[in-house]
Amino acid sequence: MSQMNGVMMQYFHWYTSNDGTFWNQVRDSARTLGDCGFSAVWLPPAYKGQAGAHDVGYGVYDLYDLGEFNQKGSVPTKYGTRVQYLEAIKALHDKKLQVYADIVFNHKGGADRTEWVKAVEVQGDERCFEIVNPEKPDCWIEAWTEFTFPGRAGKYSGFTWNYDCFDGTDWAENLYKKAIFKFTNRGKDWDQMVSGENGNYDYLMFSDVDMNCPEVRTEYARWGRWYLETTGIDGIRIDAVKHIQFSFFREWLDHMRRVASLNAKSGFFAVGEYWSSNVEELHNYIRSTHGKMSLFDVPLHMKFHYISRANGHYDLRTILDGTLTKDQPALSVPFVENHDSQPLQSLESPVDWWFKPAAYAFILLRQDGYPCVFYADWFGAKYKDKGRDGKEYEINMVPVPHLPRLMELRQSHAYGCQRDRFEHAHMIGWTREGAAGHPGSGLAAVISIGGGGTMWLEPGKIHANGQYRDALGNMDGTTVAINADGWGEFPVSGGSISVWIPVSF
Repeated sequence: MSQMNGVMMQYFHWYTSNDGTFWNQVRDSARTLGDCGFSAVWLPPAYKGQAGAHDVGYGVYDLYDLGEFNQKGSVPTKYGTRVQYLEAIKALHDKKLQVYADIVFNHKGGADRTEWVKAVEVQGDERCFEIVNPEKPDCWIEAWTEFTFPGRAGKYSGFTWNYDCFDGTDWAENLYKKAIFKFTNRGKDWDQMVSGENGNYDYLMFSDVDMNCPEVRTEYARWGRWYLETTGIDGIRIDAVKHIQFSFFREWLDHMRRVASLNAKSGFFAVGEYWSSNVEELHNYIRSTHGKMSLFDVPLHMKFHYISRANGHYDLRTILDGTLTKDQPALSVPFVENHDSQPLQSLESPVDWWFKPAAYAFILLRQDGYPCVFYADWFGAKYKDKGRDGKEYEINMVPVPHLPRLMELRQSHAYGCQRDRFEHAHMIGWTREGAAGHPGSGLAAVISIGGGGTMWLEPGKIHANGQYRDALGNMDGTTVAINADGWGEFPVSGGSISVWIPVSF
């Protein structure tokens, strides 16, 4: 993060159009994003996926193909061409916005050829349990593990991938069987420093990369340098870190920060996606990676989801308990929604529309964490897909009310000492006193998930005998008098958010 009160935008959602014009849209939005107060933009995976122009990017095929080569049925990726991607990054940089690339190291899909690999099937919910056929203890499968990238023909890197680079897959071509197969050739096993879910959660999908393979680690270091020097990115969002050998990123991020410094960059930001609502797992990951990357605050997101579905039956006093934003705010990226949690996605856990303005106020108007705003919450999104029940649904995500105004208030007013009053189960509030370097700054905010009411909050004695006004237009022009001790009684409507700022501004 390069500035005080920085905010990143996740500039895509799962169902972003695949017409190849997306990078042009990013380029053309650069000025607006900067003017709205964003400091960084997290872009989707830019390299060729196994489904070509239809791949969101998480079924990664060739990390070096940014929409340049005719591979997997197309030259462009879902989002456009390499030239368009680099133009979009330049446009963002011209508006002083940092750019974070989305990287997928855990797996590769769409192999060019199969190979015969010694393997054993494992149980899906207990990956350490091997399903061995006593009549055929030595099982050989035909696995899609050979990646030669014929369309690229060795440009940028001559490295090709084979079964030695992986430790498992989910398809045996000779058996025509889908299951989880662990490779056993040359003493292979799952990576051990990973999430303990399912006994060992190294395997996620496609061909699982063996992070203990020296050739793989060298290639990822080589690719990282090439990518940074080619694109000029300022940081990364790392996919599926709970499935990747934790120790890998200690060395890799050190390497990337050395490369960044050699390219005249003052720093290199990294945030990992470790999807768990158990904050202790996030703490363990931070310890294991020596604090070298931030993490998305999934526990806080899940609280927003549950609050929005609880029909008022939630104790707001506990909203920060068990969250990364409370425990390690300097390494927390709080968010309300993302491409995995949006409706009809694999980790579907949407925050209902009525609570989203309050949730965004909570992450944008407080001092802790580096908040992330979701594309579909800013622009809206319409799409169709099948749900878990197999039925097709049409989703219409509308722009979140007040979100642009909350962004403005973060830049103009969210400074100085923070005072919380989390004393009522259905109503909480906080104030920011303001700072001398930001004239007229300071604010008070109240969230209610029950009926309307008022809260006594302390903006501070520097605001004594002043007036605060409604900043969101929810309270019909009401003003609040601040008494001689620096306190005021701030109202809020039922199931809503109210934000107040000094009248002098």
